[in-house]
Amino acid sequence: MNKYLVTGGAGFIGSNLVDELIKLGNEVVVLDNLSTGKKENLNPRAKFIKADIRNLEEIRPAFEGINGVFHLAAMPRVQFSIENPAETNEVNVNGVLNVLIASRDAKVKRAVYSASSSVYGNTEVLPTNENIKPNSMSPYGLQKYIGEEYCRLFSLIYGLETVSLRYFNVYGWRMADSGAYLTVIKVFLNQKAAGKPLTITGDGNQTRDFTHIRDVARANILAMQSLNIGKGEAINIGAGKNYSVNQIADLIGGEKKYIEPRIEPKHTLADISLAKKLLNWEPREKLEEAIKELL
Repeated sequence: MNKYLVTGGAGFIGSNLVDELIKLGNEVVVLDNLSTGKKENLNPRAKFIKADIRNLEEIRPAFEGINGVFHLAAMPRVQFSIENPAETNEVNVNGVLNVLIASRDAKVKRAVYSASSSVYGNTEVLPTNENIKPNSMSPYGLQKYIGEEYCRLFSLIYGLETVSLRYFNVYGWRMADSGAYLTVIKVFLNQKAAGKPLTITGDGNQTRDFTHIRDVARANILAMQSLNIGKGEAINIGAGKNYSVNQIADLIGGEKKYIEPRIEPKHTLADISLAKKLLNWEPREKLEEAIKELL
């Protein structure tokens, strides 16, 4: 049995990861300030510490005796980061630095960092691999990339094993109602539940690589265990297949309403060959079946 710390463990991805870790017989400590996380997401078998990653001295005690840290706590709001770059920087950059310092000082073996495909921006290279130069289109995307670089440096300088997982459009049970992780799937499910038409921006032919939360949780656990990584590698975690917004609307069902297009990447598609090679991971969940489950 290992003892793991999950920052942001009351959030969408974090709480699902906590559940999986506990199912596998691990001891888990959740650190969350509940700014976006929810108390009802907390697993009763995990120890909960309410604390803020912006305060290094406040979070230090939580790292004592921990074998590995999963860092998911963030302020995942693209538009909010555009309007409030300093506030989001405090969480998404200084917060990461505090977690890494606390991990180093407590002699934690490995930290798995939740990065984001938003670091790529609007790339025309599809499928997108990890060698593509980051081209962030928001302070949030840049902040997540800085977090990756801090992880790499802490491995290089201090010997703390780190790895960064770049998620593509995560969806599933407990998915966010707002923020950068709000997917069109959740928007459509909310609209269908309210008896409203499904609003589609532009022509609906834009595509996204949707990754199920169960696949993401499994990728995190493999990243904590793999002997092939630990030097600050950045690894794509996606389905390796994309669907158009129109296809998603058809799967969910209901009246469609087309609205004005917005500035957004036309397509996203992850090259997941590195995850297969280094983590022995590939997605198992099928989108069509997962949407039926959510419905």
